[in-house]
Amino acid sequence: QVQLVETGGGLVQAGGSLRLSCAASGRTFDTSVMGWFRQAPEKEREFVSSISWSGGNTYYADSVKGRFTISRDNAKNAVFLQMNSLKPEDTAVYYCAAEGTVGKQFGARHASFYGYWGQGTQVTVSS
Repeated sequence: QVQLVETGGGLVQAGGSLRLSCAASGRTFDTSVMGWFRQAPEKEREFVSSISWSGGNTYYADSVKGRFTISRDNAKNAVFLQMNSLKPEDTAVYYCAAEGTVGKQFGARHASFYGYWGQGTQVTVSS
């Protein structure tokens, strides 16, 4: 059974940092694009960042560019999201996702590109 498990969320003051981790099990994703999405209350799930299988290409939403950094460790079958200079508007449930076998036509910024999802971890940034 394939599982993605996010950890590292929590409550932090504005300007603070958090590091999210996503551990995959059940299969390896070392040839898959991995991504992070987030969903705030009463809002749609939105793209945050993605990383190519090698880690050589990374992409970010404009809202987090320069503050968040995505990385991966294929030996550990894990992906990370370092979040710095956090703002109250970053408050959301953050989801890890792995490239699926269908939906590639949508591109890595679209949720339909991904076939595997974690359960999410809550990030709350207080002002």
